[in-house]
Amino acid sequence: MTEEAELSVAFEFLGDRDPDFRHALSLIQPLPSRTRPAGFEPLAKIIVEQQVSLASAEAIWRRLTDAVTPFTPSQMIEFSEVELRSFGLSRQKARYCRALAEDILDGRLTLNGLHNLDDDDVLHQLTQVKGIGRWTAEIYMMACLGRTDIWPAGDVALQTAFGHLKKLPTRPDIAQMDVLAEPLRPYRTIAARILWRYYADVVQAPTRKNISG
Repeated sequence: MTEEAELSVAFEFLGDRDPDFRHALSLIQPLPSRTRPAGFEPLAKIIVEQQVSLASAEAIWRRLTDAVTPFTPSQMIEFSEVELRSFGLSRQKARYCRALAEDILDGRLTLNGLHNLDDDDVLHQLTQVKGIGRWTAEIYMMACLGRTDIWPAGDVALQTAFGHLKKLPTRPDIAQMDVLAEPLRPYRTIAARILWRYYADVVQAPTRKNISG
């Protein structure tokens, strides 16, 4: 099934299951592709993107990849934490990038083998690496492994969008997000993508309009 066909099926399912999602789909632009190749480099990039703006992450990533060439685990560990920090990485992220490279080189993590594991086992394998928590692992599973039922409930933009869509008085926490998303199985990945687009097109739109006006 093509991505377009898969999205069509998921949209129909989510719209039937939850009218709020049908409404959200009527308000947002087409979903951008979030597909990335699997492997060390895209996983390291997701680590870099943790808790920083996209613009900051891109600037740091350019400096990092300009220096670490080729971008492989063996090349990464040639750089000390101090050298990695000089490219804009925080102390923690410098450690995390090295830890990921070391775990791959030592055989504690085999990225190529993750395709053969179920979602829970992939999550377990990835979160054994220092610096990879649930959010990082789930983004990798969604974008790089093509898993269709992943739900990064700790993502603040996702929480904000879901709270706005459901007209909740406060932003839902992780436990509430998991409960709210339970009826959206087996397309929680697509539901998350809809909510991220909804966040950009609807939740943030008044703020952008006020700034520009």
